[in-house]
Amino acid sequence: MSFLAFEKAWKEACSSKTPVQFVVPQNKNYLLKQITFSGPCKSSISVQPCKDAPTALTFNNCNNLKVKNLKSKDAQQIHIEFESCTNVVASNLMISASKKSPNTDGVHVTNSQNIQISDTTIGTGDDCISIVSGSQKVHATNITCGPGHGISIGSLGSKNSEAHVSHVTVNGAKFIGSENGVRIKTWQGGSGEASNIKFLNVEMQDVENPIIIDQNYCDQVEPCKQQYSAVQVKNVVYENIKGTSATKVAIKFDCSKNFPCEGIIMKNIKLVGENGKPSEAMCKNVHFNNIEDVSPKCPSVESSKDEALLYNY
Repeated sequence: MSFLAFEKAWKEACSSKTPVQFVVPQNKNYLLKQITFSGPCKSSISVQPCKDAPTALTFNNCNNLKVKNLKSKDAQQIHIEFESCTNVVASNLMISASKKSPNTDGVHVTNSQNIQISDTTIGTGDDCISIVSGSQKVHATNITCGPGHGISIGSLGSKNSEAHVSHVTVNGAKFIGSENGVRIKTWQGGSGEASNIKFLNVEMQDVENPIIIDQNYCDQVEPCKQQYSAVQVKNVVYENIKGTSATKVAIKFDCSKNFPCEGIIMKNIKLVGENGKPSEAMCKNVHFNNIEDVSPKCPSVESSKDEALLYNY
């Protein structure tokens, strides 16, 4: 179906003297370009689009792929997705959408290996970059993010699923007015692990949650019930991260009681609140391997190079 069919359907709906329901059928292919539905119309019109909006551009089962100098604007949901791909080099991407647009991730990486994303600017209504299960050896360098929900590992483990993400490096990133900075998010009840992750050389400007691990992630209307199992988060390095937090809590580790975050290393971290005011760290069930020159620091945790430190709250 082409955009001409949409224009014709809208013209008929708009000229109807009785209320009309404008329906976009599911399970069909649409060849579209920009289209404007304008009025005034003779009666009320209710629009029912498909429930799941499409990803703007998906690269599926690609090997040795290069994506350069690509612009994507105002996708209905995810802008660019790498699915089941190997050896991808993506650079000089420009991705933008309204801050209020839901689920408009900039770059989504799933079940893919050896992915390099560099020199990219993303501002959307969801994660600038999201990395989910089956992904390994993902490197993001020189990324500018904002608005959006930050660079996220996850979400992982939804609906009691098993998830694995490993060897992810973010080196050189700037977050401007984003909801999160560097984030790991997992659901209760899942299994598997997110491991060997590095967040290096990051600048934060008025970010609501600059550093966050949330093992109690719950993105649904009903409250999530408490469950025993969790996706294990371990061996995560935060180094050379500076800037300002838009909220009082600049570092938040909300880890599982039964599967605490392990092997966390923090070096050269300085995050302050607005107007240079002191910020705070909130830490639950975190196992630190090393803490050096960190502010704010988890309450009652002293730095040590020789022994692991367990902080439970």
